[in-house]
Amino acid sequence: MMGYEPKENQGKLFYYGFHLEKRVSPDHPLRKIAKQIDFDFIYEEVKEHYGMKGNVSVPPTIILKLMLLLIFYNVRSERELMATLPVRLDWMWFLGYDLDDDIPDHSVLSKARARWGVEAFKNFFERIVWQCVQAGLVDGSKLFMDSSLVQANASNDSVVNRESLKRYLNRSYRELEARLEESPEEEDLPGGPVNRSRISTTDPEASVVRQGGKAKLYYKVHRAVDGKNEIITATEVTPGQVNEAQRLSSLIERHRLNTEKVVETVVADSKYGTVENYLDCFDLGIKAHIPDLKKKQDNTGSREGIFGEEAFEYDSNTDTYRCPAGQMMKIRRHQKKRKAFEYLCASDVAAACSLRDQCTRSKTGRSVKRHERQEELNLMRQEAQSKPAQKDLRIRQYLMERTFARATRYGFKQARWRNLWRVLIQEYLTASLQNILVLIGNVKEQRPVEAIKIQKVNRKKLLRRLGNCVWGEFFSTIFPNRFLFTYRFCKLCFEQQALKN
Repeated sequence: MMGYEPKENQGKLFYYGFHLEKRVSPDHPLRKIAKQIDFDFIYEEVKEHYGMKGNVSVPPTIILKLMLLLIFYNVRSERELMATLPVRLDWMWFLGYDLDDDIPDHSVLSKARARWGVEAFKNFFERIVWQCVQAGLVDGSKLFMDSSLVQANASNDSVVNRESLKRYLNRSYRELEARLEESPEEEDLPGGPVNRSRISTTDPEASVVRQGGKAKLYYKVHRAVDGKNEIITATEVTPGQVNEAQRLSSLIERHRLNTEKVVETVVADSKYGTVENYLDCFDLGIKAHIPDLKKKQDNTGSREGIFGEEAFEYDSNTDTYRCPAGQMMKIRRHQKKRKAFEYLCASDVAAACSLRDQCTRSKTGRSVKRHERQEELNLMRQEAQSKPAQKDLRIRQYLMERTFARATRYGFKQARWRNLWRVLIQEYLTASLQNILVLIGNVKEQRPVEAIKIQKVNRKKLLRRLGNCVWGEFFSTIFPNRFLFTYRFCKLCFEQQALKN
């Protein structure tokens, strides 16, 4: 008999057979996250931010889970997250809510971020990294590094001249001017003259960066990724114009603290190939598989087509260089800031040299600089050109691209909030989520004991034992290729036969 949909669908008053646990599939990623990750640590982390009296707050674990859902499903805003929450049964189950529970207001999340600060989310990220270490997912010896720009949550129209803020009478601009008085000195500001003279009234900590022909406000995310399972072991956020080469040492130190493992090799692109980074790695006993930035610059711009420094031979006995024309170059000055000695030919000799056009385009002649620790630099640069280094650089190219590409699924390229500390919270949540997904994908759940025993038993041996059972012989005939299926129907008989044997 055919059934018909009722004209008026009146909801039931009570639902006795409904349970959220049954509505979430066994292989749902949120179920795996809830099983693997302990969110209860947050109670201890943020307890000092709550008083002993007053209204009961939303549990901190629920707030942390809500922020993780915001990133995981790339929800546009916290308002949309709370509006979508009642119709997502998997989200409700993950938060421990029931159908008739009250949904928190969206402002709970922004207030919690302001109250907790960055430290709580940093500790969450570090706990996830340590859990990956304990699960054997981190080798720790080889570290890959790179950075990526994140567009700030501010318009280009908000950029104004630092010197002309007095013409703005709005209260917010007066507050901004007061904040500028506490800002660092001009020489300490990143990004060159543009960012020294310009500032965004919406997000003062973002900096102007020109990428793809158009200048925009950006932050920059710096990551260190372990090569074994691509676990993000350290991350930092800076204004967009900060040079990534300046963050190499701090990322190595953060990696060491988070994993308690010693780095043996660092792999990065040529932007990290500075003298300071080479010498820092040498002092730490780390192999730097990083292309030399200076060598790359020598082949571009005004230096293109002229002799490189490798064409000049150094004589340690006389502490002089010999140029390609055979002329001697002696020390003329010592640059204390660069910790280097500068070698020059005599001016009259340089002016009359037949190879001058191939040697330099400078009117003052060609100079060669030698660092105070040039021998150590040569060793590091030689290691950077080895075959293992070239192999690691090829791996780095797709490995680092992949970690940032995966992050774009969670809104990585656009800052959700303003100011550096909020963007850092977003990065900690994004990196934690990426590590969690690797963790739940590699750490297998413990199988039942009987399933483990079945795999250890040979198929023919199993069927031979089941052949002594009537039901076993019956099912073995019908399902010759389904011996596990046969076992489940003959469990008691199988155990009896196993005991006898």
